[in-house]
Amino acid sequence: MEHQPVMLAETLRHLAIAANGIYLDCTFGRGGHSQAILGQLGAEGRLLAFDRDSDAICSEYASTLNKDNRFTLSHCWFSSMADEIEKAGLTGQVDGILLDLGVSSPQLDTPERGFSFMRNGALDMRMDCTTGLSAQDWLATVDEKTLVKVLFDFGEERFARRIAAAIIERRINAPIKTTLELAKLVEDTVPIKEQHKHPATRTFQAIRIAVNHELDELAAALQQSVQVLKPQGRLVVISFHSLEDRIVKRFIRDESGNKFNLGKLPIKEVDRDKGALKKVGKAIKASPSEIAINARSRSAVMRVAERV
Repeated sequence: MEHQPVMLAETLRHLAIAANGIYLDCTFGRGGHSQAILGQLGAEGRLLAFDRDSDAICSEYASTLNKDNRFTLSHCWFSSMADEIEKAGLTGQVDGILLDLGVSSPQLDTPERGFSFMRNGALDMRMDCTTGLSAQDWLATVDEKTLVKVLFDFGEERFARRIAAAIIERRINAPIKTTLELAKLVEDTVPIKEQHKHPATRTFQAIRIAVNHELDELAAALQQSVQVLKPQGRLVVISFHSLEDRIVKRFIRDESGNKFNLGKLPIKEVDRDKGALKKVGKAIKASPSEIAINARSRSAVMRVAERV
């Protein structure tokens, strides 16, 4: 099945692409968004793309787009955005930034990457397999208190204590090495099952976020976007769960000069700190027609801001 980039039409519209503009796709993946952006750029336009996953950097999708001299692809994390743009001599000159968050389809579809509880594979979960602890190594060393906090904070898992205790008890006798071992352990531990949701969904999400430092990386990218964008440059962020969306929403609010609710205080509008960004419209969700052909888009939420 052909890859379907999430909310592609909305992304292109809200990036407000100029033919000779400079754009940044921070989550290359299979290159769907990048290819579409290039399709709207003229000969003088430029697209820089990042991905922390070396598989994405070496993929056939990357090889195809690398033939375009308007395109540059770099292996780096979100927190390297400002440095990479500075190296390119483009600080404050970028017309648009796209962040399509979360785990990518290739990562989910490759069992040995360890992202999916539906396929058996090594319990890795690293988006960048060249650095950091795998999920297996992390679970083998994390203390119970930290594990409970991760499951509760990053997975919003109400049975965090039960699951953490079961993991700690299990690893005394044998390490948890595979995705199906972990999924089965969680399934056997959780006392109440939700309809249409695997019991391990929240646990896998929480561990993945912890192993990849996803929320810290998102916060870094958002902060750096302000110095990277030119005036009237657009920031477009697509998130897939409430933790990400909450961070994006608050960042745009705070950078729009709306950090504090003034209520009825006698402060004139002209006296307010306008901030570095302005919010563009409301949160956007995928259309029913897109959801019908691309189930991944069901949970997608897009937020847009513009540099002032």
